[in-house]
Amino acid sequence: MADTKKTCLVVLGPTATGKTALAVALADKFGAEIVSADSRQVYRGLDIGSGKDLNEFAFQRADGTVHNVPYHLIDITDLKTEYSVFNYQKDAYKALNDISARGKTAVLAGGTGMYLDAVLRGYDMIDVPTNVPLRNSLNGVPESELAERLIALKGEVHNTTDLTERHRLIRAIEIAEYEKSAEAKAVRAAMPPRPELEYFIIGLTFPRTRLREGIKKRLIARLDEGMLDEVKRLHEEGAGWERLERLGLEYRFCSEYLQGKFESYQAFVDKLYIAIGQFAKRQETWFRGMERKGCKINWLDTDEKTTKGEVFQKALDLIEKNGVKL
Repeated sequence: MADTKKTCLVVLGPTATGKTALAVALADKFGAEIVSADSRQVYRGLDIGSGKDLNEFAFQRADGTVHNVPYHLIDITDLKTEYSVFNYQKDAYKALNDISARGKTAVLAGGTGMYLDAVLRGYDMIDVPTNVPLRNSLNGVPESELAERLIALKGEVHNTTDLTERHRLIRAIEIAEYEKSAEAKAVRAAMPPRPELEYFIIGLTFPRTRLREGIKKRLIARLDEGMLDEVKRLHEEGAGWERLERLGLEYRFCSEYLQGKFESYQAFVDKLYIAIGQFAKRQETWFRGMERKGCKINWLDTDEKTTKGEVFQKALDLIEKNGVKL
């Protein structure tokens, strides 16, 4: 680790692996503050379905005292806002820079891979507004011509799906046009600087059977806590079904169930359980992809019987073994 930079701990992993509990324990140990990396916990009102569990940030120490661990980027916007990866990167940069400027350590924790990747690898991003006149002008233009226009603008297209789906082609052209504008340069200039930090990444996962059991147990607990009532309340307060469904997983399935789109309650639970398991696999695939792109993830060695306390000790051992200074 470079001596000139502070180190930010990162705790990542698939859903239902206890990332928050580990992050809070580490934050208490090192006097750190947590920066959440969760695409749904940024929204106010998305509590049960997003697994916000704010009570976990009140960490009870061995002597019985309670330490309220500071956290950031939870409950920062509402459902009227389409919070993007760009928004997250900007807000995370601000939070990390602020924590570092106060001489504190940050623990970046969550399971939203693109949010984590945007910070760890420093995506070059800007928030591109919709260009209605441009979109109107592209109506009816053959996709082959749209593809030629995009290639002419960018020179090279890395994401080939941008060339195969019309709506992605148009959006890619919109972005490429905007990036050449003076407005885009001004947006970049106003972007908070990328934090001058080293990142020590701890990956948390479990064997497949234990992960499935954890997903099932947590799903039942959330339903018992009133997850369906939460989604019903959000809809009654003005969030449309389409908006709620775009939030994915629990919010999509609950919305569909409340609209009568499942043949039974048990069918709804069973299909949601399967979908969460599939999501966990996609998360693991994303994290492996981050490793291939240069992010060193130190995976904790866990098995079916590893306890929360053992996970914490294994994390401390990793930190010490790698000479991380906090």
